Amino acid sequence: MSRMADSDLSRRSCVACQGGVPALSAEVQNDLLKQLNAWGVVDGHHLSRDFRFSNFQEALAFVNQAGEVAEVEGHHPEMTVGWGHVLVEIWTHKIDGLTESDFILAAKLDQLEE
Repeated sequence: MSRMADSDLSRRSCVACQGGVPALSAEVQNDLLKQLNAWGVVDGHHLSRDFRFSNFQEALAFVNQAGEVAEVEGHHPEMTVGWGHVLVEIWTHKIDGLTESDFILAAKLDQLEE
């Protein structure tokens, strides 16, 4: 499902999780997922998307851009780079589940394709 052209999520900033907060409910996850492009929720635990590129160099450039975004946001995804693709997985480690910040970071990574 396509996200909105200028997602509210992409204009927000990640908030550091102090722990002790519940993970988002499946209903909230599904509502937020509608604002993203090609992301999926895996086992209610993390977001996952496989970004596709024409070659390894483009994939590596994306990883570097995504890393810059992650540093600014103070929220760091798991990224696996390969020839022509980058698998990105995002969750909030302190609660071992999903928070709104995970969806915010995903929306910001979606913008790197534009």
